[in-house]
Amino acid sequence: MKNCVEIRWHGRGGQGAKTAALLLADVAFKTGSYVQGFPEYGPERMGAPITAYNRISPDEIRVHSNIYHPDYVVVVDESLLESIDVTEGLNPDGAILINTSKSKDDIEKHLNVYKGKVFTIDARKVSVACLGKYFPNTPMLAGIVKITGVMEWDKFLTEMEASFKHKFSSKPEVIEGNMNALKMAYDEVK
Repeated sequence: MKNCVEIRWHGRGGQGAKTAALLLADVAFKTGSYVQGFPEYGPERMGAPITAYNRISPDEIRVHSNIYHPDYVVVVDESLLESIDVTEGLNPDGAILINTSKSKDDIEKHLNVYKGKVFTIDARKVSVACLGKYFPNTPMLAGIVKITGVMEWDKFLTEMEASFKHKFSSKPEVIEGNMNALKMAYDEVK
């Protein structure tokens, strides 16, 4: 599809990769895009590798399959670089976003022959600073929105705040922490 942005998420069960993909789809839909957001996993358990996907387009999406040649890849857990070829099928004109405290140079040796853009963010640092606990999905979500430009940042923040208010209506501190994590993550992408 010509105008469609395809994103593949790699994470481990319990890290929020599926939730982030579904949130991205929800927010993109609310800003007027056609979307798909779905996970792929079997009888997985906490900590097992999972994959999730997004398609975001200004045009109707007629494809209903996994994404084999993504424009972007998000790696929520850097340990997956040791066991999964996260760059498989990745468009060289796209990019990969990796949750790590390591430098880009330290990470690139795990990316096989991929020569496209590589971005990193320390989602642990961001989430602990803003939420007091390690929840990598919120920082990774902000990072992929920044990198892809699939929607305007201000619209994204507005819709995310509405989503958090709905989900955490009885926990205003969680709403504030997640909003702070989004904003900090946007500035932390390298």
